[in-house]
Amino acid sequence: VAKLCVCDLLVAQCDVNCCCDPDCSTADFSLFTTCSVPIVTGDSRLCSQKAAMYSLDVEANPPERIFKLIDQVNPSVFCIHATNYKQALSFSSPEMPTSENFDQLLKRFGSATFSAKPDSWNTNTDAQNPSDANETYRYEYGVPVQTADAFLRLPSPVVSSWCSDANPAGFLVNQATKCTRTVSVEECGNIQALNMLFYINSSILAVPKSSQMVNIAVQSIVVQSLNGMRTLLNGSDVLRLPMILDELCINIVLGVSYHITYTDAGEIIEAAASFVLGAVNKEALSIQQSFEISFTQVNTKPVPLSGNPGYVVGLPLRAGFRPQGYPFPWIEIFQNTNKYSQLTILQSTSNQDCLAVQGARTPILFGYNMISGCKLRITAAMKCQPLTQTLLDLLKGQSFPEYVASFGNSQAQDVLDWVPVTHLHTSEQSDNDRIHNIFQSSCQIPVSLEIEVKWTKYGSLVNPQARIMNVTATITTTTLKQLPSGRERTIPITSSVVFTDISSPAEPGYKAWPTINAKLPFDFFFPFV
Repeated sequence: VAKLCVCDLLVAQCDVNCCCDPDCSTADFSLFTTCSVPIVTGDSRLCSQKAAMYSLDVEANPPERIFKLIDQVNPSVFCIHATNYKQALSFSSPEMPTSENFDQLLKRFGSATFSAKPDSWNTNTDAQNPSDANETYRYEYGVPVQTADAFLRLPSPVVSSWCSDANPAGFLVNQATKCTRTVSVEECGNIQALNMLFYINSSILAVPKSSQMVNIAVQSIVVQSLNGMRTLLNGSDVLRLPMILDELCINIVLGVSYHITYTDAGEIIEAAASFVLGAVNKEALSIQQSFEISFTQVNTKPVPLSGNPGYVVGLPLRAGFRPQGYPFPWIEIFQNTNKYSQLTILQSTSNQDCLAVQGARTPILFGYNMISGCKLRITAAMKCQPLTQTLLDLLKGQSFPEYVASFGNSQAQDVLDWVPVTHLHTSEQSDNDRIHNIFQSSCQIPVSLEIEVKWTKYGSLVNPQARIMNVTATITTTTLKQLPSGRERTIPITSSVVFTDISSPAEPGYKAWPTINAKLPFDFFFPFV
């Protein structure tokens, strides 16, 4: 950068106020009033680089030019660490299609996706650390799951709805895709993507760049008929290959579901695949295939999430309990693996009879205010204590949770990510009723459960995440006076859920949270790879 000068326009002459012009002498600098280019740098996208600083010392007699060479650090979170790909520093002439190379170029660039990596790019550069040979590798989030030949494929639509087999499955990235595949009954046995072997014949590397392999086992096979009826086969150890039978192509793959088991050290130890096989007739030109992959850590039970990280509107609230007998506050939360039965309220029915709907519950969905209820017919023969317990079980269910997850993906071991449920009790009776109850035989029974969920927008203003801050469950009781013999009374029992947004709006001229605009220009790293 000390030799660069963007204001040096005149050949063999000093440009006025151009402090980096090598043609200028000390006498010329003494006549300058300012430096038109005070700083000269190379590529502004580099993370760290040298910068040439130019200024004038006007207090000197005569005035002098001051030159400094400093190390400049790029404050951006997106920067180029090193220009180690020398081929990108210059443009290469594109290969022009000819009659001799047309087929080769079409094979390379004719599909929906292709690799932009040149054949001459050797990844084993001299800059590679020689100690990498002794490094312990492990899978990290998002890294493609490697196989013996390439990577674990999870076909997905790319530009259109047609399937592309070039989509790698990322470690710990649960995905579900659907795409369309061209079929032909006459050629169904030759189309690899319709064959079970295409999805299980390549073993998975336990960790990247290792020789330890994990075979993909067939967990289950479901056969789907032409009318959509599905049948689970008893034995999953027999491969069913596509074949033509009575103008039908049977045993073609309609869906694949991978399940990967891994350790906390980032090592894959088990892999299984479940298949849905079907049939097509000769009139069919295409089929729709579905693919799914999920990851489970060993010795843990998979618990479905309700967001990542913030809650998603319409998904159930995640809740759990603290195990009994543990005096320490940092033990993990126990959850029900069925996310639709973790936090529920009374479910309304058509007959509105409370005693008939016992056990009927509906999940509390994030962002959905709900109200439900029933009617209870009370007779003089009913006892107070059993009736009170029956109504509590009706309102709260058999196991009302103690904690609610603050985020949709809160882990059970992260106790600080769980919000305790606050329980309150109120009464509908007036002061006169309280005085009257002292002298009269009466009973306090619960008649309503009100759950209030306070949440806030957490994180970046660009992409806020829903976080639950407080959960309050309020039981309201009423006074039930002793009924005369033979008399009946009907009272309403209600349950309700209210979601309250307590987010504080950003003040004028003040951003509540720092934000990063993570969208890069399409040519940000050009010409570097």
